[in-house]
Amino acid sequence: MYDLADVLPEETVAPGANVLIAGPPLTGKRDLAFDILGSGVNNGEGTIVVTTKDSADKVLTRLTDRTTRTKPDIGIVDCVTKQRGMGTLDDDPRIKYASSPVDMTGIGIKLSEFLQDFYQVRDLQQNRILLHSVSTLLMYSNLQTVFRFLHVFTGRVQSADALGVYVIDSTAHDDQTMNTLKQLFDGVIEIDNDDENEQTIRTAGLS
Repeated sequence: MYDLADVLPEETVAPGANVLIAGPPLTGKRDLAFDILGSGVNNGEGTIVVTTKDSADKVLTRLTDRTTRTKPDIGIVDCVTKQRGMGTLDDDPRIKYASSPVDMTGIGIKLSEFLQDFYQVRDLQQNRILLHSVSTLLMYSNLQTVFRFLHVFTGRVQSADALGVYVIDSTAHDDQTMNTLKQLFDGVIEIDNDDENEQTIRTAGLS
């Protein structure tokens, strides 16, 4: 089981589960997702981030700020830097580059390479995987294409007994899109701010 008690008290998630974090902008979705990953890093678990919004350097900073481990097992699939024309970039043990968020085949290949490395080479049997964000994918591709990609992505998470975490801006998409995508996930964390601007979190399908 994956223990989320450091972030969401009394919540645990079964291996192979995929969890969607949904909410409006500026409600702390990304911070919650990285807190879930950071908790895993502190427990000695592996962490893989597919980033379609921030560069790998920013992601590494967010993760290392959340752990005291000197050599955490972190892998990042950066879908941003090459698209921004940052020059020729080669993969290294921590960072692999996809050409853009549209390159879903490339993203899948890089993810599989990290999973193989983590399980077979590093012997990490528990790994947390973040995709940030689904909304960016929907900016570049249609719902059908993103749904097919996520169907394969969540399947890989399930086969690897990992924990998949996905972030989406719920107000950027219509109800039909949200309901279609929610079919792919075992649990949903809905995050919002109340009338006094205090964060509220609702969970379904976790414990």
